[in-house]
Amino acid sequence: MRNISVNLVYKRRGRGRRTTIRVWLKRDSGQYWPSVYHTMPVACSCMSFNPETRRISLGLENGTVSEFVLSEDYNQMTPARTYQAHQGGVTVVLFVLEMEWVLSTGQDKSFTWHCSESGQQLGTYQTTAWVSGLQFDVETRHAFVGDHSGQVTILKLEQDNCSLVTTFKGHTGNVTALCWDPVQRVLFSGSSDHSIIMWDIGGRKGTAFELQGHNDKVQGLCYASHTRQLISCGSDGGIVIWSMDVTRQETPEWLDSDSCQKCEQPFFWNFKQMWDSKKIGLRQHHCRKCGQAVCGKCSSKRSTIPLMGFEFEVRVCDSCHDSITDEERAPTATFHDSKHSIIHMQYEPTRGWLLTSGTDKIIKLWDMTPVVS
Repeated sequence: MRNISVNLVYKRRGRGRRTTIRVWLKRDSGQYWPSVYHTMPVACSCMSFNPETRRISLGLENGTVSEFVLSEDYNQMTPARTYQAHQGGVTVVLFVLEMEWVLSTGQDKSFTWHCSESGQQLGTYQTTAWVSGLQFDVETRHAFVGDHSGQVTILKLEQDNCSLVTTFKGHTGNVTALCWDPVQRVLFSGSSDHSIIMWDIGGRKGTAFELQGHNDKVQGLCYASHTRQLISCGSDGGIVIWSMDVTRQETPEWLDSDSCQKCEQPFFWNFKQMWDSKKIGLRQHHCRKCGQAVCGKCSSKRSTIPLMGFEFEVRVCDSCHDSITDEERAPTATFHDSKHSIIHMQYEPTRGWLLTSGTDKIIKLWDMTPVVS
């Protein structure tokens, strides 16, 4: 029984050389062995796989999307169709079985969707920056597009056109990963600024919750809806399991002030108060819990604030530090070291398996059932 598990791997074979896409099957011995492969004319940049149709959608660096269909025994790979999708490399590709659509984004700052039955391009949308994240909601036909400016755009797709619903921005770095939960109707975005933001789309109140648990770029996100846990992976090698079954709090807006809102000492740009009080101006900081502008002396303490997403210790003012209880400091996430810098992840919820690939060119398969339950 060889097809217990199937993993699709695309591999670059050196600069300027061709790349291959390979299928690996789990054998009776428990080890993975290569089954079939196909050599591509140019380097592969992204990929998606639909288990129901055994269809592989492969994005290439020349802007095309190539489709293959695997046989039932996974020992044959048949080319199905090629789409001339973009003028630059493809960054994300998604196959939507319910719509028979192939969605893709590219380095040419465009989002396109094709009919997988006819091969015809149905529409395109030009973005303001290189697109790096894409998710789709089948029920509402909304596409979520994240780009390198840190912005997320929501588009309403029709058969041959689309309309702009809204845009929102909360990251200071580029969006590197998106994850959509159609049940709770929340969107998670990860960024090169090391943060994750949960956008409550279904609540229609514009609420957003920050999650700070990585020391480097967030590279992948997936949501286990049955346990209400978010899994995030980063370039720092961290795999973080976030409990989303808690009542989280929004981080406060940082307040503006010309002087410390605790001791009223002037900040260094407040020349008038400095002159009147004959005092040296101080550097401005902000308390992560209340958002007040404070000086270093009035914010000398640090604390975790897990319900606000701060799993690492952050600056808080002295009064907020004293008000935070031990219960409020209880962590809402667990941290695991993958031992390699992760560049891609894929989660299989039915088995509870997580696949990570790293800059070390190693693919690791993790059994997540002990921690995602």
